[in-house]
Amino acid sequence: MSAIDDLRETMVRLRTGCPWDREQTHESLTRCLIDEVSELLDTIDRRDMPHMREELGDVLIQIIFHALIAEEGGHFNLDDVAREINEKLVRRHPHVFGTGRLDTSDQVITQWEAIKAQEKKNGPAPSTAFKPMPPRLPALMFAEAVAKRIEKDQLPAAGVVDHARIQSLGTELTPEDAGRQLFELAAACRQRGFDPEMSLRLETERVMRDVETKIKSRA
Repeated sequence: MSAIDDLRETMVRLRTGCPWDREQTHESLTRCLIDEVSELLDTIDRRDMPHMREELGDVLIQIIFHALIAEEGGHFNLDDVAREINEKLVRRHPHVFGTGRLDTSDQVITQWEAIKAQEKKNGPAPSTAFKPMPPRLPALMFAEAVAKRIEKDQLPAAGVVDHARIQSLGTELTPEDAGRQLFELAAACRQRGFDPEMSLRLETERVMRDVETKIKSRA
């Protein structure tokens, strides 16, 4: 067995034998994944190779954990994850795995984006006003992206978002004030025993759903 196989078997045993691991879900592990990726990025910034190896392992555990939960639900397994990303890499690098030649990184990026756009064109049409959205982001960046899309595209958000309150909050707001208020709110959430990251994400998703409902009611 490979080291990856050994690690997967360890996670299977933890999933069945450890109360904490047994209780976890995709949702409950979200914060763990964010934390582990942040710690990995820190080692990259510091070029700390020994600790980078450790943090890559912590991120790998999260990937295997999510794949194992999905496998338990009959959705997909770790092999499916590896197979899909491998097929994507081969498909989007025809200059390596097929014919043709590219000489610069800019040419590679242009080709990648063209293939990606064609794949999306051939796929199902977007069913939401918030597409295309950025990839999964930390909750604060996610909320900012949704707010920007609402304002930029003038999406119907009356009764969903309190624009008057937002305007009043932002009238004399400084970066220092914003940082202080966000920190105090995060600390208050922790005292009350709930996760501010998940709370903001759920509220942002509610806003998106309610805006979509308004759009459909006008159709």
